Amino acid sequence: METRELRYFVAVAEELHFGRAALRLGMAQPPLSRAISQLERRLGVDLLHRSSRSVALTEAGAVLLHEGRAALDAVAAAERRTRRASENPGLVLVSKAGAAGELLPKMLDAYAAEPGAVPVEVVLCGPGQQEALLRDGRADVALLHLPFDSTAGLDTEELSTESQVLVMPAGHELSTRSSLRMSDLADVLWPRWPELDGTYAPGPGPEVHDATQLLQLISLGRAVTVLPESIRASLHEGLTTVPVLDAPLVTTVIAWPRHSRSLALASLIQAATRI
Repeated sequence: METRELRYFVAVAEELHFGRAALRLGMAQPPLSRAISQLERRLGVDLLHRSSRSVALTEAGAVLLHEGRAALDAVAAAERRTRRASENPGLVLVSKAGAAGELLPKMLDAYAAEPGAVPVEVVLCGPGQQEALLRDGRADVALLHLPFDSTAGLDTEELSTESQVLVMPAGHELSTRSSLRMSDLADVLWPRWPELDGTYAPGPGPEVHDATQLLQLISLGRAVTVLPESIRASLHEGLTTVPVLDAPLVTTVIAWPRHSRSLALASLIQAATRI
């Protein structure tokens, strides 16, 4: 299959309408219909159920939509990495803002001391965004956090595992407890982070977009949150923490594309695992 055909099919499968898909692709509808029919003949399967009123995916079509998206993402990532390799010989590391604590500076210092170390650009982002930046080729390596991020299709090395704590204002009613359980937090006001499309799920908690804003809202008594215990090192005066005994353990991993053959990246990973 050609990437052009995959783009055509993904557009039709997502729109479930040939006219809208043709408009999205900037082409006429008849050649788009012919291209999809030709793809079906070559594969020997029906990808779409067509009627005069609707278009629906077959089971085979649903599989190709999933695989096609992944293939197109991989092609786009390869294009970005190729251009970056020509324009900038360094590495791009992405991490969730405020999440790596003391680990990130120690890792960067250890790598900088290696012979032949290249410049490392650090991109700090919101929750869940580092995985997308790594997968689409805008980053070479990422610090991810299990069980919240997915590492499917990536190579990884575990760096640390830690328990979690409730972060709250020093005068909060729960601040006098020696420990908590998740059931104790049923009535607290949780922050709401944006989804991948930038929208916020409905709820009573405040909308937040970065760690600095979150900590300020906690200081104002507008929210509390559960974070890995390493956050204690960066909390300012007026905030306190209490261990949450049954919160899931958080494992920080360094992750990179499985096909990478970069010697500079290998050296950075080795430095990270040593510390």
